[in-house]
Amino acid sequence: MESNSAVTALSALAHEGRLEIFRLLVRAGDGGMAAGEIARATGVLPNTLSSNLNILSGAGLVTSRRAGRSIIYTAAYDRMRDLLAFLMEDCCAGNATICAPLAAIASRTYQAEARTC
Repeated sequence: MESNSAVTALSALAHEGRLEIFRLLVRAGDGGMAAGEIARATGVLPNTLSSNLNILSGAGLVTSRRAGRSIIYTAAYDRMRDLLAFLMEDCCAGNATICAPLAAIASRTYQAEARTC
């Protein structure tokens, strides 16, 4: 990931409402959520939600698809992984203990996912 792309993604997430929406979509999984469900879950007004989703989509963090009369939004997991990898790429300056807590979180998440599949 290039620096400009990382800045765009981080800027999109640097807003409490957009961060909440993105985290909600990450938890929703590959099935995603309809815009109305997102609005109800977050308590965001439709016009504000639309604006926030457009910003997240423009940053490549959210994708959408039509399902009948609904638009389903999904977190762009590849983009999220690229951003996290970019942030971690030069981590620790060779000192693994600095990033060890992050590795432990990733390991726990992976193990929990493996148990549910």
